Amino acid sequence: MNVLPIVGVMGSGVLAHEELAAPLGRRLAGLGVHLLTGGGRGVMESVSRAFAAVEERDGLVIGVLPLPEPGAESGHPNPWVEIAIRTHLGKQGAEFSSRNHVNVLTSDVVVALPGSAGTASEVALSVRYGRPVVLFGDLDRARGLPSEVATAHTVEEVIAFVRGRLRDGRTGHEPGEPGGSGPGGQPGGRGLGGQPSGADTGADRDTGSADAGPATIAP
Repeated sequence: MNVLPIVGVMGSGVLAHEELAAPLGRRLAGLGVHLLTGGGRGVMESVSRAFAAVEERDGLVIGVLPLPEPGAESGHPNPWVEIAIRTHLGKQGAEFSSRNHVNVLTSDVVVALPGSAGTASEVALSVRYGRPVVLFGDLDRARGLPSEVATAHTVEEVIAFVRGRLRDGRTGHEPGEPGGSGPGGQPGGRGLGGQPSGADTGADRDTGSADAGPATIAP
């Protein structure tokens, strides 16, 4: 059985950032990976729509859904979610009651598009749990973040980061080439029940290696 790795894309639940999310979704669809988001609107819907529109893809669109708020229109799941994981958890912050832990822990690699406090907490949790994470768009937010947080100026740099981290032995999976992965990926990627791979260094990383600044992917 081929087990595909999972790439989590985090970002605003309000603003679509279509110019970033759409090309990213299309490129990820050609890598032989599953796409994971929070299953809502904004960036989550935009990247999911683009990913799902690629007919020759091996991966599926996974949405980790928060507990609906009584009387509120949640927007979860968006129409492009193919596997909906319904939780009893909230959708904000790094508290244990937040589904953001599930988003990060289930992902082999995390890509963070522009967002608000929820996205920032997912970046912090990525560092905490040892998940490779790269910022794409609004790179001013990288100031003060630990050196483990990479930055990318283009979608090509994001894809290079994802492929590199999936190939470097962290998951044991080598992603397919853009435009089609042939047999659908190789065994060895972490599935939906992935376990934390790094030391718990705390959700708020504003000391220590932060002085080194975020890693930047060379063009």
